[in-house]
Amino acid sequence: MATISAFPKQDRKEGPGTNEIVEKRELAKNIYLIKVASPEIARKAKAGQFVVLRVVEEGERIPLTLYDWDPKDGTISLVFQEVGKTTKLLAGMRAGDRILNLVGPLGLPSHIERFGRVVCIGGGVGVPAVYPIARAMKFAGNEVISIIGARTAGLLILEEEMRSVSDRLIVTTDDGSKGRKGFVTDALKDLLKSGLRVDRVVAVGPAVMMKFVAETTRPYGVKTIVSLNSIMLDATGMCGACRVSVGGKTKFTCVDGPEFDGHEVDFDLLLDRLNQYVEEERRIASMDC
Repeated sequence: MATISAFPKQDRKEGPGTNEIVEKRELAKNIYLIKVASPEIARKAKAGQFVVLRVVEEGERIPLTLYDWDPKDGTISLVFQEVGKTTKLLAGMRAGDRILNLVGPLGLPSHIERFGRVVCIGGGVGVPAVYPIARAMKFAGNEVISIIGARTAGLLILEEEMRSVSDRLIVTTDDGSKGRKGFVTDALKDLLKSGLRVDRVVAVGPAVMMKFVAETTRPYGVKTIVSLNSIMLDATGMCGACRVSVGGKTKFTCVDGPEFDGHEVDFDLLLDRLNQYVEEERRIASMDC
């Protein structure tokens, strides 16, 4: 793990500088929230968008979806899980350290309007990404039913925040340690089977979760939007690393998304591409930062 002195600090005489971490909290084991000074991004951010950051000069660029932003104090909030080398470095940073590069807001904002009844689904670290969407949907006058899930109670995050922007919140855990035992798709299936009219579903989480959310809603013909987490490099549509197949056409997640119609996404292709570098990422993450 890099020492804290490896990261540049800001001059505090005039308050936090751009890209400075002003707050850091651990929400669950290896899942962190950081609030970062970034007035320009905070001023322009909208639900569904993301940023790309780089921690050190030789480091990779990683995308993180915006969890929250405050134009008044010029900060944005990001939530990430420590899974690879860059997130490991990021987890080692503290308030006062400065992220080397931070670009955003990127991607197309979520389509928000008054649809009627919207079900917002977040799995694992997808919960922070669906939170601003649920909030915007609620603000637009929709009835919002949220379903959030995690493997176990200890990994469940932002429950009260999701409750605050939802008319109804359903919690699921794989092992039944909190809320309903099972997957978010189980709760969604019961809602649809009950005959409750659902006008739109928005799902953010692991690709396999979003795949099965889309398969759950397909027989009911409910429009289902998913936010894809494809491999991304430059985030400008130039490199093509984030390409996905949607409706038989190649799309770039960074500029055409990240949100797409879940019924048109080729999830099998997406999962194959996500698994391409798993072993390499594990090897690099196991090395000292």
